Amino acid sequence: MTANASSSTTQSHSGKNHYVALAFFIVVCFAVAATGGLFPPDEWFASLNRPGFAPPNWLFGPVWTVLYLMIAVSGWMVWKSPAAVSKTAAFMAFVFQLLLNAAWSAIFFGLHNPGWALVEIGFLWLAILWTIVLFRRHSRTASMLLVPYLAWVSFAAVLNYGFWSLNS
Repeated sequence: MTANASSSTTQSHSGKNHYVALAFFIVVCFAVAATGGLFPPDEWFASLNRPGFAPPNWLFGPVWTVLYLMIAVSGWMVWKSPAAVSKTAAFMAFVFQLLLNAAWSAIFFGLHNPGWALVEIGFLWLAILWTIVLFRRHSRTASMLLVPYLAWVSFAAVLNYGFWSLNS
């Protein structure tokens, strides 16, 4: 086997690993999304006073689908970036914000507690911001892919506050 053939095989193998890793990140992010499905809006939610700026319920699914895909791609980009700086802290922040993301639906819809959900979304917002900062060390593009997520969670926090203030 020539040197060129060997390097071509290595690149091909590496490329396959990258796609497997991308699939892994997508599965993990959409598993987090699926946890929200365990706590769908119910009669309690329908009975709440809605802030005037609340979007229609059907909008949340498409927006979150795009955001979860962006979150997955962002994580994947950092995973495949050169390891010039340790990625451990970046991935700890990434996992932590995903856990907080999953917890919000359980608190708001499952426990019917907009007040605690508001506190929790504040921690989620900080965790996303921290993930953006840490991801920036590895990939500017990966960090920028999380900015729409931060913006949407910012809006969700204001919306959460609206529900809490109108119904407490």
